[in-house]
Amino acid sequence: EQARRKQSAKRGGGERPADIHSLDIAAESDDATLLRVNEALEGLAQEDPLKAELVKLRYFVGLRIPDAAEALGISATTAKRHWNYARAWLADALSLKE
Repeated sequence: EQARRKQSAKRGGGERPADIHSLDIAAESDDATLLRVNEALEGLAQEDPLKAELVKLRYFVGLRIPDAAEALGISATTAKRHWNYARAWLADALSLKE
């Protein structure tokens, strides 16, 4: 029964976790990649502006979670939750555009 629960749709249904750290979003990326990232980030901003701001502070400014949380006026725990959600959201959005 435990094996069935692990494979249920609620837990990803057997999908392998995406490696979001392997996404090539660095400044040396080609123009098409940067455009895709920008469009995905704009989509996230429409859904949740706070999470999009967190991504900008973490990824482009280079702030750590506690510093970004302080800048946004939220707790570090909330910032970690938002960061995990935003990374997954962006990874999904970018994989759909390929």
